[in-house]
Amino acid sequence: MLKDFQSGKKSVKTIAVASGKGGVGKTNVVASLAFAARKAGKNVMVLDADLGLSNIDVLLQLAPRYNIQHVLSGEKSIKDVLVEGPGGMKILPSSSGVQELTSLDEFQRLRIMEEFDTFEGDIDLLIIDTAAGISENVAFFCVAAEEVIIVTSPEPTALTDAYALIKVLCTRYQEREFDVLVNSAKNSDEALAIYKRLLVVTERFLNVSLNYIGYIPFDNHVSRAVRAQRAFAELYPDSPASRQITEIAGRIMEPGGKIKGTLQFFIGNLLSGQERFK
Repeated sequence: MLKDFQSGKKSVKTIAVASGKGGVGKTNVVASLAFAARKAGKNVMVLDADLGLSNIDVLLQLAPRYNIQHVLSGEKSIKDVLVEGPGGMKILPSSSGVQELTSLDEFQRLRIMEEFDTFEGDIDLLIIDTAAGISENVAFFCVAAEEVIIVTSPEPTALTDAYALIKVLCTRYQEREFDVLVNSAKNSDEALAIYKRLLVVTERFLNVSLNYIGYIPFDNHVSRAVRAQRAFAELYPDSPASRQITEIAGRIMEPGGKIKGTLQFFIGNLLSGQERFK
């Protein structure tokens, strides 16, 4: 599905960022991850896939004239709707308060596939900011992406819901590999302990592979950046949170990763995944 899509003749890495529950800072992570990748010289597109409740445009104080609803209706193309975010990243904004988009129908999914298939922009990395929870839309974008990053936090409910999301993606959609990022941890020891707790339960009950890609420490700079409607990596580049997200971005984009093809491969995954959602 979104596992690889081709921008021209170039391979594009596709990553879905998901969480079992809201409130773990997933969209904050996406915004700063995209900024860090852009700062490293990558051409980045962020797809706000919380289709009924837009988030990233609010977080970054953007005022897009059009959004993905106009793409799904056939009024606009992806190129028409893209807006520029901090550092030059491209953002495909979502709609807000449109309940019918919280569960895409078959025509709308095909429309997304068609639009990505014809998109000719220069992109190295596509980051999909999914909705929180375990809805069909979340599953649709996760099974399409090349990699899935599960964002969790030290809260017990966040860990329980992260496991629930992994379980759904594994048992219903045959996803087997997940990256884990722990947000708002006190330190690296606490973050690693959270990952290990998730690892123990998944090893016991599910046939999946979990890869720990790092953590973001609890950092007052993050909440200040939220109030300023800026990505924390942009506003406070030397903060502890920004240093960690920069390291994580480097690991994600390092050579020899799991890039499996081109944008057309990503579209192929969308098509094959579409069959599972009928």
